[in-house]
Amino acid sequence: MTFSLGIVGAGQFSGAFATLFQAHPGVSEVHVTDLLAERAERLVADQGLAGTFPSFEAMLDSDLDAVAVFTQRWTHGPLVVQALRAGKHVYSAVPMAVTQEEIAAIIDAVRETGLTYMMGETSQYNPATVYARNQIADGAFGRLFYAEGDYVHDMDLGFYEAYQYSGGENWKATASYPPLLYPTHAIGGVLGAWRTHAVSVSAIGVTDERGDGVFDKDVSQFGNDISNATALFEVAGGGSFRTNEFRRVGYPSHIRESRFRFFGTDGSFEQLATFSTWQDKKGVTDVSDLLQPKPTLSPDDPMLRNVAPALRDAFTSGSAPVHDRGRLPREFDTLHNGHEGSHHFLVDDFVTAVNDRTLPTVNAWVAARYTLPGIIAHESARRGGERLPIPDFGDAPEV
Repeated sequence: MTFSLGIVGAGQFSGAFATLFQAHPGVSEVHVTDLLAERAERLVADQGLAGTFPSFEAMLDSDLDAVAVFTQRWTHGPLVVQALRAGKHVYSAVPMAVTQEEIAAIIDAVRETGLTYMMGETSQYNPATVYARNQIADGAFGRLFYAEGDYVHDMDLGFYEAYQYSGGENWKATASYPPLLYPTHAIGGVLGAWRTHAVSVSAIGVTDERGDGVFDKDVSQFGNDISNATALFEVAGGGSFRTNEFRRVGYPSHIRESRFRFFGTDGSFEQLATFSTWQDKKGVTDVSDLLQPKPTLSPDDPMLRNVAPALRDAFTSGSAPVHDRGRLPREFDTLHNGHEGSHHFLVDDFVTAVNDRTLPTVNAWVAARYTLPGIIAHESARRGGERLPIPDFGDAPEV
């Protein structure tokens, strides 16, 4: 069984995924649309895709079976609902949405249409998350009571160029996107291993001082002047986790922008920029090699020509030894990967869910648990750290 797919947004990120969707044996054809028609046409020509559509609406009016949304991060919610209501299965880049109301609308649309929705959170298959998930399944942590997830990516390391590429002349208005509204790399890496959900949060934001018009409330489309933020979450069943979202930080994010720590009564795991360790009451084991992805693409590859050099490492990393590639189609064996080996698994998750009519791992209910805590945390930071409850949409229904 196969299905047809439309790529929505032909920017810096979507090209890597277009290649994989095109190669997957469960996808019959791939089309593209973009507000800038020349970008869609260039992606189709470069990768030999099926063709373009003149608009998102035209794509929804077609007989395509599914769409993959790779537009600006604050636009996802309404586009996803529109696509679901038009009868399309939806793969969406992160975040799921930027308000609780948008999240609720997606869940309602998925429930009412019975269509597949998946959020492509790369940290679901981050090697550290996979390792911690396996250790939890084996009971190695004992009772897990605390975790940490960081997404530490300085604006100077590629983000200026990325916002300029996507935002045009008004790019500074959108480059001020609040860090806590892009929470899923940190939260998803924690909750992708620890089967719980956040129930309350207190967050602190740091007002930016660069003075270059980014994170300036008078310029910001979001009225945001916070560039760094820390959130402490309480979880169901007891325990807590902390996340950091830093956009002004002296740290080599091109080496590892997401990193994680987990602590239990019997064992613990810690990951830093260049090494990772497992610890228990007997001692320390270096597990760095197990979690180290192997490059699959040169940073000078032509397909990355529109990606800032400081961002290219995220698109060149392959699988790590901890990844179980046995479930993946053999067509992926020689294709590029990215974001520490996650791209192959995310594409296969979505294609398998659509064709087999099963729930993907990061379905709408899981995506809500990865996204909504950050939205509430941003509000907490705006209120000076006030502890706020986090609503929960519950577990996904049985298919």
